[in-house]
Amino acid sequence: MKTDAQIKQDILDELVFLPDIDETQIGVIVEDGVVTLTGFVNAYPKKVAAEKAVKRVTGVKAVAEDIDVMYGDDYKKTDKEIAKAAVNALEWNASVPKEKVMVKVENGFIFLTGNLPWAYQRDAAKRTVQNLLGVKGVINNIVLAPAVEPGNISEEIQKALERSADLEAKGIRVQVNGSTVQLKGRVHSHHEKKLAERAAYNAKGVTKVQNDIAVQLYPEFAD
Repeated sequence: MKTDAQIKQDILDELVFLPDIDETQIGVIVEDGVVTLTGFVNAYPKKVAAEKAVKRVTGVKAVAEDIDVMYGDDYKKTDKEIAKAAVNALEWNASVPKEKVMVKVENGFIFLTGNLPWAYQRDAAKRTVQNLLGVKGVINNIVLAPAVEPGNISEEIQKALERSADLEAKGIRVQVNGSTVQLKGRVHSHHEKKLAERAAYNAKGVTKVQNDIAVQLYPEFAD
């Protein structure tokens, strides 16, 4: 099994390849496969990119992200300016139904609320505003309210998992209670765990996914 020191070195190597990010400004702590990121970047998209890069590293079981976003004086925006830019951006995004998402901005953090029928729309709303200048973070509190009645959710999800070339579907179990889905089992990376959750949210009628999948390394990395 990879040691924490090996995982840390792999993370540092991964951060080196991120464009426009100074890896020396990001601290990395690894304990039993759980990674804590600290430090600062000068734009929120860089913070998101760093977290995604870490989750791609084999051996990472979870990520606790504590990176601060610190804009220079030339790039600072007021909450009013950020809110106006966020509303305009959402109106131009065809994936997000108009007037279904409310925007609140406080100290550079955007809070999204509202009701949408699909998880991809909720994700699209967050992606739309997180790249705006001056944004320090996005808290996505949009609630899923499907416009369709749930079908055979378990079967739909299982088939979606099996279709994914990036997932070992046989290691994942799906349990359904109404519109809530619980995922159990084991995958080989945090990236696979996230893919399974995304597949579950794409099933008709799903409003919540409890992702209890454990991350287990490939056999060749075991002792």
